[in-house]
Amino acid sequence: MSSGNVEHTPDGRYIVVKGRRWRAADPSIPEPLRAELVAALMTGRRMVRTHGDAARVMVHDAKVSLGERGDPWWEPTAEGRRQRIAATVRTLARARGEGAFVTDDVARVVGGEGWREHLGAVDEVVAQLRDEGVVHTETADTPVRIAAAEGLEFQPNLPD
Repeated sequence: MSSGNVEHTPDGRYIVVKGRRWRAADPSIPEPLRAELVAALMTGRRMVRTHGDAARVMVHDAKVSLGERGDPWWEPTAEGRRQRIAATVRTLARARGEGAFVTDDVARVVGGEGWREHLGAVDEVVAQLRDEGVVHTETADTPVRIAAAEGLEFQPNLPD
Protein backbone atom coordinates (compact mmCIF):
# COMPACT_ATOMS: atom_id res chain seq x y z
CA MET A 1 0.00 0.00 0.00
CA SER A 2 1.09 3.54 -0.45
CA SER A 3 -0.27 6.88 0.57
CA GLY A 4 1.13 9.79 -1.40
CA ASN A 5 4.85 9.21 -1.79
CA VAL A 6 5.13 7.04 1.32
CA GLU A 7 5.26 3.27 1.01
CA HIS A 8 3.54 1.26 3.77
CA THR A 9 4.00 -2.36 4.74
CA PRO A 10 1.00 -4.55 3.80
CA ASP A 11 -0.34 -4.44 7.38
CA GLY A 12 -0.13 -0.60 7.43
CA ARG A 13 1.85 -0.57 10.65
CA TYR A 14 5.09 0.74 9.17
CA ILE A 15 6.24 3.13 6.49
CA VAL A 16 9.29 2.34 4.39
CA VAL A 17 11.76 5.15 3.71
CA LYS A 18 14.94 4.38 1.75
CA GLY A 19 14.53 0.70 2.55
CA ARG A 20 14.15 1.26 6.31
CA ARG A 21 10.93 0.56 8.24
CA TRP A 22 9.57 3.21 10.61
CA ARG A 23 6.44 2.85 12.72
CA ALA A 24 3.51 4.58 11.03
CA ALA A 25 1.23 6.99 12.85
CA ASP A 26 -1.99 5.53 14.23
CA PRO A 27 -4.46 5.69 11.31
CA SER A 28 -7.44 5.94 13.67
CA ILE A 29 -6.52 9.49 14.78
CA PRO A 30 -9.10 11.89 13.28
CA GLU A 31 -7.53 13.99 10.52
CA PRO A 32 -7.81 17.45 12.16
CA LEU A 33 -6.13 16.16 15.34
CA ARG A 34 -3.53 14.18 13.37
CA ALA A 35 -2.66 17.32 11.40
CA GLU A 36 -2.29 19.30 14.64
CA LEU A 37 -0.04 16.63 16.18
CA VAL A 38 2.10 16.46 13.03
CA ALA A 39 2.40 20.27 13.04
CA ALA A 40 3.51 20.10 16.69
CA LEU A 41 6.07 17.44 15.77
CA MET A 42 7.46 19.56 12.93
CA THR A 43 7.58 22.65 15.17
CA GLY A 44 9.48 20.62 17.74
CA ARG A 45 11.95 19.40 15.12
CA ARG A 46 12.60 22.97 13.99
CA MET A 47 13.01 24.12 17.59
CA VAL A 48 15.64 21.46 18.29
CA ARG A 49 17.89 23.48 15.96
CA THR A 50 17.42 26.67 17.98
CA HIS A 51 16.70 25.35 21.50
CA GLY A 52 18.74 22.13 21.45
CA ASP A 53 17.92 19.34 23.86
CA ALA A 54 15.25 21.41 25.63
CA ALA A 55 12.98 20.98 22.60
CA ARG A 56 13.51 17.22 22.28
CA VAL A 57 10.80 16.58 24.87
CA MET A 58 8.36 18.26 22.47
CA VAL A 59 9.39 15.96 19.61
CA HIS A 60 9.20 12.86 21.81
CA ASP A 61 5.72 13.70 23.16
CA ALA A 62 4.40 14.40 19.66
CA LYS A 63 5.76 11.08 18.35
CA VAL A 64 4.23 9.17 21.29
CA SER A 65 0.92 10.99 20.69
CA LEU A 66 0.92 9.92 17.06
CA GLY A 67 1.70 6.32 18.05
CA GLU A 68 5.15 6.40 16.43
CA ARG A 69 6.91 5.74 19.77
CA GLY A 70 5.92 3.94 22.95
CA ASP A 71 3.65 0.90 22.86
CA PRO A 72 2.57 -0.07 19.35
CA TRP A 73 -0.81 1.56 18.64
CA TRP A 74 -2.22 -1.75 17.43
CA GLU A 75 -1.53 -3.55 20.76
CA PRO A 76 -1.27 -1.02 23.60
CA THR A 77 -0.92 -1.98 27.25
CA ALA A 78 -2.86 -0.09 29.92
CA GLU A 79 0.34 1.69 31.03
CA GLY A 80 1.34 2.41 27.44
CA ARG A 81 -2.06 3.97 26.78
CA ARG A 82 -1.70 6.15 29.91
CA GLN A 83 1.72 7.31 28.67
CA ARG A 84 0.21 8.11 25.27
CA ILE A 85 -2.64 10.01 26.93
CA ALA A 86 -0.15 12.09 28.96
CA ALA A 87 1.99 12.76 25.88
CA THR A 88 -1.11 13.83 23.93
CA VAL A 89 -2.19 16.21 26.71
CA ARG A 90 1.28 17.78 26.83
CA THR A 91 1.52 18.01 23.03
CA LEU A 92 -1.88 19.69 22.65
CA ALA A 93 -1.13 22.02 25.59
CA ARG A 94 2.13 23.10 23.94
CA ALA A 95 0.52 23.44 20.51
CA ARG A 96 -2.37 25.57 21.73
CA GLY A 97 -0.45 27.64 24.28
CA GLU A 98 -3.06 29.45 26.32
CA GLY A 99 -5.86 28.02 24.17
CA ALA A 100 -7.82 25.24 25.81
CA PHE A 101 -8.83 21.83 24.50
CA VAL A 102 -11.16 19.17 25.86
CA THR A 103 -10.72 15.65 27.18
CA ASP A 104 -12.69 14.33 24.20
CA ASP A 105 -9.86 15.47 21.88
CA VAL A 106 -7.36 13.40 23.83
CA ALA A 107 -9.64 10.34 23.90
CA ARG A 108 -10.15 10.60 20.12
CA VAL A 109 -6.38 10.56 19.56
CA VAL A 110 -5.76 7.45 21.66
CA GLY A 111 -9.03 5.60 21.14
CA GLY A 112 -10.06 5.94 17.52
CA GLU A 113 -13.69 4.96 16.94
CA GLY A 114 -13.94 3.55 20.47
CA TRP A 115 -12.72 6.80 22.03
CA ARG A 116 -15.55 7.08 24.59
CA GLU A 117 -14.35 3.96 26.43
CA HIS A 118 -11.07 5.78 27.16
CA LEU A 119 -12.58 8.88 28.79
CA GLY A 120 -12.11 7.46 32.30
CA ALA A 121 -8.39 6.91 31.75
CA VAL A 122 -8.08 10.36 30.13
CA ASP A 123 -9.78 11.97 33.15
CA GLU A 124 -7.39 10.14 35.53
CA VAL A 125 -4.26 11.16 33.62
CA VAL A 126 -5.45 14.77 33.24
CA ALA A 127 -6.13 14.93 37.00
CA GLN A 128 -2.61 13.64 37.69
CA LEU A 129 -1.07 16.20 35.30
CA ARG A 130 -3.18 18.93 36.91
CA ASP A 131 -1.97 17.89 40.38
CA GLU A 132 1.64 18.01 39.07
CA GLY A 133 1.08 21.57 37.78
CA VAL A 134 1.47 20.58 34.12
CA VAL A 135 -2.02 21.70 33.04
CA HIS A 136 -4.95 23.75 34.33
CA THR A 137 -8.47 22.36 34.08
CA GLU A 138 -11.93 23.89 34.07
CA THR A 139 -14.84 21.68 35.02
CA ALA A 140 -17.71 24.14 34.79
CA ASP A 141 -19.00 22.18 31.83
CA THR A 142 -18.47 18.74 30.37
CA PRO A 143 -16.09 17.72 28.93
CA VAL A 144 -13.25 19.06 31.04
CA ARG A 145 -11.32 21.90 29.37
CA ILE A 146 -7.51 21.73 29.58
CA ALA A 147 -4.78 24.38 29.12
CA ALA A 148 -1.01 24.53 29.71
CA ALA A 149 0.29 25.44 33.18
CA GLU A 150 3.72 26.55 34.39
CA GLY A 151 4.79 22.98 35.17
CA LEU A 152 4.67 21.94 31.50
CA GLU A 153 8.23 21.36 30.35
CA PHE A 154 9.24 23.45 27.31
CA GLN A 155 6.38 25.77 26.33
CA PRO A 156 7.27 27.63 23.14
CA ASN A 157 3.78 29.07 22.57
CA LEU A 158 3.25 30.82 25.90
CA PRO A 159 4.27 34.45 26.47
CA ASP A 160 7.25 35.04 28.78
